[in-house]
Amino acid sequence: MTAIVHPSSYIDANVSIGERTKIWHFCHVQAEVQIGTNCTLGQNVNISSRVKIGNNVKIQNNVSVYEGVELEDYVFCGPSMVFTNDLTPRSKFPKGRENYLRTIVKYGASIGANATIVCGNTIGSWAMVAAGAVVTKDVPDYALVAGVPAEQINWVCECGNVLNNQYNCTECSKQYSLIDGILERVN
Repeated sequence: MTAIVHPSSYIDANVSIGERTKIWHFCHVQAEVQIGTNCTLGQNVNISSRVKIGNNVKIQNNVSVYEGVELEDYVFCGPSMVFTNDLTPRSKFPKGRENYLRTIVKYGASIGANATIVCGNTIGSWAMVAAGAVVTKDVPDYALVAGVPAEQINWVCECGNVLNNQYNCTECSKQYSLIDGILERVN
């Protein structure tokens, strides 16, 4: 099955869109973008030039993924969440794309509705950013962060459940180990 693009959306030149990807109403995918297979772009999504999006990524309504952002496989971007790519923007003094800071959202990470990801940071694998949080620093793998600015408040399983005090998931029974501040899956 090929990609599905709603007729109200615009796809610029030199764009690669994987099979089974769905791009809904009023989206704009700019030049030189790579979108993997089985992705979903909700209504009113903007993907800026040269962005790379992995496979099985879900981007909800009203999200702009700016140049300098990379989304790995199985990333979830909640409704109206925000990425930035310039720490000190000025209309009078534009810096140009060579000065955009890179932001990476790693495999399986989720970003809640209305969260803001300040550029130059990495969201770790399977991390979860709470709705409305403002991320101003790197988020470790499996970390749950919330608040303004976002701070780690717990650890989460790959299934999304908060881990108990022994770093086990009571929902799916996965077990984890915390060594020197790094959480790793055991089974």
